[in-house]
Amino acid sequence: MASGGQSSSEYIKHHLQNLTLGQHPDGHWGFAHSAAEAKAMGFWAINVDTLLWSFTLGALFLWWFYRIAKKASTGVPGGGQNFVEMLVEFIDTNVRGSFTAKNDMVAPMALTLFVWILLINMMDLVPVDWLPGLAAIVGEHVFGADPHHVFFKVVPSTDPNATFGLSLTIFAFVLYYSIKMKGAGGFAAELTMQPFQANNPIVRVLFIPVNLFLEGVSLLAKPVSLSLRLFGNLYAGEMIFILIALMFSAGWGLFVFGGVLQWAWAVFHVLIVLLQAFIFMTLSVVYLDMAHHEH
Repeated sequence: MASGGQSSSEYIKHHLQNLTLGQHPDGHWGFAHSAAEAKAMGFWAINVDTLLWSFTLGALFLWWFYRIAKKASTGVPGGGQNFVEMLVEFIDTNVRGSFTAKNDMVAPMALTLFVWILLINMMDLVPVDWLPGLAAIVGEHVFGADPHHVFFKVVPSTDPNATFGLSLTIFAFVLYYSIKMKGAGGFAAELTMQPFQANNPIVRVLFIPVNLFLEGVSLLAKPVSLSLRLFGNLYAGEMIFILIALMFSAGWGLFVFGGVLQWAWAVFHVLIVLLQAFIFMTLSVVYLDMAHHEH
C-alpha cells in the first residue's frame, strides 16, 4: 500500500523500478536511488533483482526435477513424479506436433523454457507489497538504507532485459541451425530470393534488396515479438495488481472491494501466466522448425 508519505504516483513508480547496480557518473559503483540514476548508469547497469529471481527460480526448477528423477520408480508413481511425467508428456506431444525435423535438443529446450518461464511468471501472483516490503525492511535495518530507495521487483518477465535475453538466445539458435542445415549460401538465398522471383536474371538481381528487406524484417521481428509479447502481458498484469493495491489505503469500502478485485484478477491472471509460457515455448519450437527446413 502507499505509505510512508508516498503519493500514489510515487508508490507506482517505486514498484516499477528495478534494483539497479552500475557505475555512477562520478566513477564509483553502487545502487541507483532513482530511475534517473539508473538511466544515467547506461547499458552496462545490472538489474540485480531480475538476475536474483531468474537464477533462483532456475535453480529451483533444476533441483526439483533432479530430485524427482533421482527418486523415480517403475511402480506406482508418487504425486511429484506423476506431475512431472504428465508435464514431460505434454511438452513432448506439443514438440512432436510443431517440430518435424530431427534434433534431440529441441524437446529438453522446450521443457526448460516452459517450466522456467512459468515459474518466473507465477511470481506475479505474490502480493505486490510482500517481498518489496521485506526488502525495504532488510535494507533499512541491515544496511542502513532509506527504505524509499530500496527497489525490488520480483517478476523477471516484467523486465524487458530478461525477455529480450530469452528471445535473443532462441534467435541465436535459429541463426545457427539455419546456417548449419542450409549452408551459408542457402540461408543467404532464402533471404534474397523470395518472396519475389523472376526468370530474368537482371530482374532477379533487382529483386534482391527488396527481398532482403522484407525477409530481414520478418527475421528480426521474431525475437522482438517473442520478447515484447511476454513482457507486455506480464507488465500489464503487474500494473493492474499495483493499481488494485492502492485501494487498500483508501478506506474500508475500497479495501474490501480491492480484496475481491485482487482475488478475481489473480484467478484470471493464472491463465495469462500459463498461456504466455506456453506461447513462448511453442513459438520457439516453430521458429527452430523453420530453421531446419528450406522454404
